[in-house]
Amino acid sequence: MSRPIRLEFPGAIYHVTTRGNAGEGIFIDDQDRQEFLTVLGEVVSRTGWIVHAYVLMDNHYHLLIEVPNSNLSRGMRQLNGVYTQRFNNRHGCGGRVFQGRFKAILIERDGYMLELCRYLVLNPLRLKAVKNISRYRWSSYRATAGEVQAPVWLNTAWLLGHFGRTSSVAQRKYAEFVAAGVGSPSPLSEVKSQILLGSSAFVKKMKLRLLTKTDIKHGKKQTKRPSLHSLFPVRIRKDKALRNDSIKRAYQEYGYTMAAIADAAQIHFSTVSKVIKMGEQAL
Repeated sequence: MSRPIRLEFPGAIYHVTTRGNAGEGIFIDDQDRQEFLTVLGEVVSRTGWIVHAYVLMDNHYHLLIEVPNSNLSRGMRQLNGVYTQRFNNRHGCGGRVFQGRFKAILIERDGYMLELCRYLVLNPLRLKAVKNISRYRWSSYRATAGEVQAPVWLNTAWLLGHFGRTSSVAQRKYAEFVAAGVGSPSPLSEVKSQILLGSSAFVKKMKLRLLTKTDIKHGKKQTKRPSLHSLFPVRIRKDKALRNDSIKRAYQEYGYTMAAIADAAQIHFSTVSKVIKMGEQAL
């Protein structure tokens, strides 16, 4: 089976997995695990990633991350590369810690992201690392459930927002939601084309992006991306309907970041985010 093309764009959400080289362990002890989380925090600070859930196992890890700045591959090179350096320095060894290429599945936010957050933190139970999920220190579960303080780089707001308006209620209902998922089938069984997980409409839309990227890879002629200045002249900025159409084109067709679009359109970032979300819902 050929290696799937990596699809990256601003705001994409991924389930990322990396395994140890030749199936070997990537953590020798808890100090290694803590060092990995430290490196992850550093990468989040540099890249602007949003980490929704994670779990560290003996010979692999899982992340569920949102990537506002279309920099998944660059961030992963930093994460795995810096951790490998620190691991080798600490243990006095050399060579690879991780197997060649990380695996990234592109996730549709609605319908699958919530289930994947649960799937990730239940890994220690499935692999019999613990009998009680609250006793496993190396996942996002305890922080999201309010049992320990969350690291500054872990974003629990989106996840807990599904379970209640107050922290205590949301954390309790989140814990109940996770417990109810014990024994459930893996949502990853529904992955399409090796890298897509979502509704049929989402898969179709992403396949169109993949076709475009394939054309780029094989050197087919591409239309030059217009500048943001040309997309948002004064007359466009003053007409809300035209402005919103231009926002969606700048984001969906030309790959500009929301922050750059907001600056060019001279509006708040949240307005750009709402316009793009409404456009994706319409699709």
